[in-house]
Amino acid sequence: MFFKRLKNKTLLLLLTLIIVPLNVFAYSDKIIAGGETIGIKLNTSGILIAGSYEIDGHNTLIESGLKAGDTITKINNKDVYTIDEMVSIIDDCNCDKLNISYMRDDTKKDTILNLYKDKGVLKTGLYVKDSISGVGTLTYIDPDTKLFGVLGHEIADTTTGELISIKDGTIFDSKITGVTRSSVGNPGEKNAILYSDKVNGTIFENTNKGIFGEYTANIENYKLYDVAQIEDIKLGDAKILTVLDGNEVKDYSIKILKVNKTKDKLKNIEFEITDKELLDKTNGIVQGMSGSPIIQGDYIIGAVTHVVVEDPHRGYGILITNMLEEAEN
Repeated sequence: MFFKRLKNKTLLLLLTLIIVPLNVFAYSDKIIAGGETIGIKLNTSGILIAGSYEIDGHNTLIESGLKAGDTITKINNKDVYTIDEMVSIIDDCNCDKLNISYMRDDTKKDTILNLYKDKGVLKTGLYVKDSISGVGTLTYIDPDTKLFGVLGHEIADTTTGELISIKDGTIFDSKITGVTRSSVGNPGEKNAILYSDKVNGTIFENTNKGIFGEYTANIENYKLYDVAQIEDIKLGDAKILTVLDGNEVKDYSIKILKVNKTKDKLKNIEFEITDKELLDKTNGIVQGMSGSPIIQGDYIIGAVTHVVVEDPHRGYGILITNMLEEAEN
């Protein structure tokens, strides 16, 4: 949220009355639990550097001081968001070096990037990307605000492990075609077909508590669950909602082992899979389950976020209230 700084002292009392309840959030006390597997596409807020390659013995990444994980935001003082825009500037500039502005760890920096010819064609020597795609699980939709949450954790760059800064993105239909089972030290994964033309929502934020946006598809005939506060969560039986085959959302039994009472932690709920069908198919938690809602009675209490690599039957989840509050920040 963005707040304007108002300096008119005559407004002080009125402003005080308006902004005192800063910890009051507008999310509904009953929300829709997801469980559907979805495709996710994030458009980066610039051109993300993924790596480099040598051109005639030159490594432009080293020469320029750039690093994998940096995001190029301007080339020759022109804003850039896509690889096509980058290529167009290089084609039009008739030059052998570029003025680069980039972001690293929230800090703006500038450098010069030399271009070298490879078989007569000028090249940057950089591997770059302007979007990220993957598969996850829809956690919730707020029926009143139409805000949704996915994953319960960030999408990070595979090269650096850093959270990816995004411009926007979409969620869309996906279909599970199979599951690669987990084993000790090697989490499995859901295998899926993505239907990027069947968009269900627009993404506006990628954070360490999940991916958030506005749901644009039809949300009729969904069951509503009460939003659990941390004191509502009990040790013992619960279930997760997820898809293991096609598009069918099913519930699978788990056991809550521990609840972290420190609300700002990300691994709030420790649990183990107890459902025989799920264990037979997956041998525990697999990649693509992130975001699967955790249900206890009539409450939605959180979402699956992590697997214990040494024991894929066990995992962690984030509190649903942490996700709901993050969506509104």
